[in-house]
Formats: sequence, structure tokens, C-alpha cells
Amino acid sequence: MGAIVWFIAALVLAGLELAVGEFTLLMLAGAALAAAGVSLAGAPLWGSVIAFAVSAFALLVFLRPYLKRRLHQPKALDTSVNALIGSSAVVIDPVAAHGGQIRLDGSIWSARSLDPSHTFAEGERVSVISIDGATAVVWKEE
Repeated sequence: MGAIVWFIAALVLAGLELAVGEFTLLMLAGAALAAAGVSLAGAPLWGSVIAFAVSAFALLVFLRPYLKRRLHQPKALDTSVNALIGSSAVVIDPVAAHGGQIRLDGSIWSARSLDPSHTFAEGERVSVISIDGATAVVWKEE
């Protein structure tokens, strides 16, 4: 009978967590499940209560901070030109050491070859190695 009470408590706490969203009630629900397991194993009531207390303490102190850090991190969106590094582009005007053009992410960029002795012909696919001002430094796509 004690295990059923602990299971019901776990369900109620987990349901209430949906309204709160701070992981405290979820940790208590996990502790209630641990107490239910101890109760199912045949331990007396005081054993279930101790299992609940120890589990609740451990979950609140160790797991809750990790979950909060992991799930409440701000999402970083890189909108700088550095986000284009590693992108694939198509050469639309032959690219040499000092000039050329590529179609990169739907726009046309001026480009130069990473190796001054290497030239890329029109239609070749290249990768952006770096951005130097308004010029993309490119190399052959691998």
C-alpha cells in the first residue's frame, strides 16, 4: 500500500512541475519514485521516508543545477560574417590571387584564392576559409 501512495505522490509532483517549470517538483517526484522502489522491496515506512529524503537531497543538490544550466542557456545566433566560414560556394567569375566572385549563401561576394598560385574556374565549388573585410578567402571544397 505504501508504494502506491509514493507512486501517486510522484505523479502529482510531476504534474505540478508542468505548471512551475523550475525542476524542484520534478526532483521531488524522482525522490518519491525512489521511495516507492524501496517500499516495493519490503522496507518499513521509515526506510521509505529516509530513501525519499536522501534522494530528494541528492537530486536537488546535484541534478537540478545541471539541468537548469543545460536547459536555460541562452541560444546564441551568430549573424556576423564569421558564420559564413566553412560554407560552400560556387565560383561565378574566375577566382585568382587578387580577385574573382563567388555565390555564397545566395549573395555574390568578391573572393580571392588562399594560395596565390591557384586559380578556380567558373562553376567550381569552393569552401570559405576566412573573411577578409568584404572578400571571402576560398579554397577547393573537400
